Amino acid sequence: MLNQLKIQNFKGWKDTGTIRMAPISLFFGANSSGKSSIGQFLMMLKQTVESSDRKAVFYPGGKNSAIQLGTYQEMVFRRDPMNKVAFEYSWPLPKSLSIKDPITKQEFEGNELTFQAEVGSSDRNPHTPVLNYFRYELKQGDAPNLSIGMQHKFQTKSEYEVHAEKYSLKRQRGRAWSPGTPVRFYGFPEEVVAYHQNAEFVQDLNLQHEKMFRSLSYLGPLRTKAERLYSWTGIHPESVGFAGEHAVAAILASRSRKISLLRPGAKRASPAKPFEEVIASKLKEMGLIEEFRVNPISMQRQEYEVKVRTRGSRDWVDLPDVGFGISQVLPVLVQCFYAPAGSIILMEQPEIHLHPSAQSALADVMIDVINSKENGLDRNIQLVIETHSEHFLRRLQRRIAEDAVSKEKVSAYFADITKMPAKLEPLDIDLFGNIQNWPEYFFGDEMGDITEQAKAAMEKRMHQNTEISEASE
Repeated sequence: MLNQLKIQNFKGWKDTGTIRMAPISLFFGANSSGKSSIGQFLMMLKQTVESSDRKAVFYPGGKNSAIQLGTYQEMVFRRDPMNKVAFEYSWPLPKSLSIKDPITKQEFEGNELTFQAEVGSSDRNPHTPVLNYFRYELKQGDAPNLSIGMQHKFQTKSEYEVHAEKYSLKRQRGRAWSPGTPVRFYGFPEEVVAYHQNAEFVQDLNLQHEKMFRSLSYLGPLRTKAERLYSWTGIHPESVGFAGEHAVAAILASRSRKISLLRPGAKRASPAKPFEEVIASKLKEMGLIEEFRVNPISMQRQEYEVKVRTRGSRDWVDLPDVGFGISQVLPVLVQCFYAPAGSIILMEQPEIHLHPSAQSALADVMIDVINSKENGLDRNIQLVIETHSEHFLRRLQRRIAEDAVSKEKVSAYFADITKMPAKLEPLDIDLFGNIQNWPEYFFGDEMGDITEQAKAAMEKRMHQNTEISEASE
């Protein structure tokens, strides 16, 4: 789970400022306001971490990637290669990281990591990114215990040096050699360990960073259409896929799992329910169906059908025969409960194609997700959501007022493109669910529409009265 995030000189953002990342983190804004860029940036870093090319500073994506950003010059602010993409984020560690200096015997311990980096363009090719520096800080609370990173040596093409604070690195005896080139945008190469007598712990920093990004998944705004038959060979998919194409496979792979939910005001979680039953109950709570089930076609075939019974009907029908919104929200629900504990889920417009009442109910589902448990343990899911839904936000505001979710567990930001450069405005939500700094035209000009409608209605009545008066003379 990310605690905070800051991005500079990426796409439309000169500087996002420090973003507080909560269990439910929301991003609002007009089309092309830049709100999608925040998730795209995180996905690019994930793609880079998982890339087979250890020398690529950034991997912008290929044909089958979640995102495709093009060259460095195409992703940097104002496409000016003189600008440098800088970023910083912090995340809590699953368990405290302990580092012991084998020379001084001094011990360092921390429960949070902060990472900073800066990337510029190559002097020879503005389309090629070059890592200027990266730095880790191991923290215990707000106090940094140690800091270590690598920095590009001034006036050299590919040489880097290692810098540490509060930790004294000691070189190996013998002739000096290069400590190597960083791995991607974040990693200490093996040469750093060989170069020093007491630097083995940097491999733990690399590993913690990779674990954090591997916990991140992405679900795009347009999900695949429903099918009448689904194939499943018994494989457990990593996620439901960028377009939700593996949602049914994820349901089938999770039939042995049970999820329990902590209801507002309850002191303990509800009894654990089978995974498929949880999904069905959420669809029902949103007013979309009465019953839901996944059936095998036959014992000899690895094919399945999804059957649904809608409200007010006795008949079971195939998933493609019900409203399009159900097939679009199904991957959202499945991913939220399918993701392993400690996951970060990026979603764009989870409410798409849903009726306003279902959009409101979806907010309640998201509260259930962050409060859910499995095997008696908190799942600690973080949801990073780009949305256009006023109904979704209004329901969250209501639940904050009702103490169903604390305001600390929700952060919301508005991408304001009326300012140059664009600014990411934090929404100040108080204990009563009120937004203290509601942006102008946040969800359009509602009062303007009401006023203009009233004026138009008045003019139309006056015109009708005039016609009646003239007709009677």
